[in-house]
Amino acid sequence: MKGNELKPHIGLFGRRNYGKSSLVNYLTGQNIAIVSDMPGTTTDPVKKTMELGGVGPVVWIDTAGIDDEGAVGTMRIGRSLDVLAQVDLALILFTENRFGSEEEQLVEACRKRGIPFLLIYSQSDRFPPDTSLLQSLDQRYANAVLVISVQDSSQREPLLSRIREALPQSAYRYNSLLGDVVGEGDTVVMVTPIDSSAPEGRMILPQVQVLRDLLDNHAIALVCQPAELRATLESLKNPPRLVVTDSQAFHKVRDVLDNFYPSPNAAHHSPYLTSFSVVLARAKGLFDDYVKGTPAIDRLRDGDRVLMLESCTHNVTCEDIGRVKLPALLAKYTGKKLLCEALGGLSPIPADIAEYSLVIQCGGCVITRQQLASRLQPALDAGVPVSNYGLAIAYMNGIFQRALEIFD
Repeated sequence: MKGNELKPHIGLFGRRNYGKSSLVNYLTGQNIAIVSDMPGTTTDPVKKTMELGGVGPVVWIDTAGIDDEGAVGTMRIGRSLDVLAQVDLALILFTENRFGSEEEQLVEACRKRGIPFLLIYSQSDRFPPDTSLLQSLDQRYANAVLVISVQDSSQREPLLSRIREALPQSAYRYNSLLGDVVGEGDTVVMVTPIDSSAPEGRMILPQVQVLRDLLDNHAIALVCQPAELRATLESLKNPPRLVVTDSQAFHKVRDVLDNFYPSPNAAHHSPYLTSFSVVLARAKGLFDDYVKGTPAIDRLRDGDRVLMLESCTHNVTCEDIGRVKLPALLAKYTGKKLLCEALGGLSPIPADIAEYSLVIQCGGCVITRQQLASRLQPALDAGVPVSNYGLAIAYMNGIFQRALEIFD
């Protein structure tokens, strides 16, 4: 259930021939990165997964040199810097007693994004470090420099220990999705529509994650499609504590609940209602920004640009929520002619982000908290309101507060 994109990511950054690939091999104990004296051997980011004691599986990312040259070199540098948006910890390598503008820019980029970093003086067997430089950097960045030689195997465990300490616990410690609002013995109904956009023969990841979380919390989970919701409710002796639905079925599920339980939102009578996307949004750490930004839907005007951010890449169908259903719902709700654009995967955010009137992010089930935060930070910095698929759909269906009620 935890794919590579959900594991902590650790990136290695530095100039060409500064030992990044050698350090990846050193840390993983495997020859996974090509090592050569020729500058620019690493051209694209290279990923390798390894178990890190006390943390679990992590993804190491080896990047191209930040001092590459020429038109292609500039593109490689851009790819390397894009990796910063994916990492939970950055290892910044330098050597030859040289710490210049390139390294300073990496440090500032990490600070701007809130990414912890370690300064590593590499190749110390070839270029003995200047103690005064190391002390200066320690004072300047309050970050003691680690001195490493990949020829000395005794330094590997101390380095891994420092990496373990520097990696934020939020990157690898699992926090329950619903454990604070659902307890042992509580009944939760999951409504999971199956349409052409659903993967063949399996459930989508947010549904799987919520189901596993309910089982971990010893709740009683029932799963059905919208058409079977009423029959599911009729089979229960008491109302479920919570109904979690796919966002696109919000209005159908609401209508069934309100008809079945005449006094909606009465805690003793009607179940709470929310969506998988809302649950995931709350778990990813930007919930307050979404709640604050969603009402901006009411301020949209003709010609406004709306950016839909999908964290995964998938087959687009006529029932695609981000590219078809949500734009159609926005047009119907606002009555405006909007320019809706979609961006999938971890593609870079458009440079003209300030020209958008609203950004709507999917649940982010396949990316880490850090990746999602980095992805949305340019919009937040530009003052562009951000929302989430589930919250936006709930808002336009008139059940925004109801979808949040269980989390109050």
